[in-house]
Amino acid sequence: MSDLAGKIQSDLVAAMKNKDELKLSVLRMLKAAMQLSQVEKGRQKQLTDDDILTLVKRLIKQRSEAAEVYRKGGAEERAQRELEEAKVLEAYQPTQLSDEEIMKAVERAAAEVHAAGMKDMGKMMGRTMAAVKGLADGNRVKAAVQKYLEQSAH
Repeated sequence: MSDLAGKIQSDLVAAMKNKDELKLSVLRMLKAAMQLSQVEKGRQKQLTDDDILTLVKRLIKQRSEAAEVYRKGGAEERAQRELEEAKVLEAYQPTQLSDEEIMKAVERAAAEVHAAGMKDMGKMMGRTMAAVKGLADGNRVKAAVQKYLEQSAH
């Protein structure tokens, strides 16, 4: 069992003992998703921490998107519940990079690909996303790359 899987299991037990309904519900859902992923991967191969982090990120994105849909539909309570669930899941994500750290990664990528303008957006995104893998949301990286390219064009 990976370190992250062990932490999730122990947090699940703690949530049961503490009768923390929200956390218990979210962790049970996460465990079910992990088991499904394990079945898809094959019984012989254990899920790695990276596999679990990818799964958690996908679940957080699903919760955020669902909250947006609920909000547009006028179901504010449901939207709030989805966001609370996402917050529980975020505890299992690595600490996100600051805007300054993302910009440094963007600057390194620009130097590596010799960025000359907006036409290099794709190359820069690829390099930057590889450099910040799992530590920054793609939308934040995209905004930083656009800002850098716009500033360098002037």
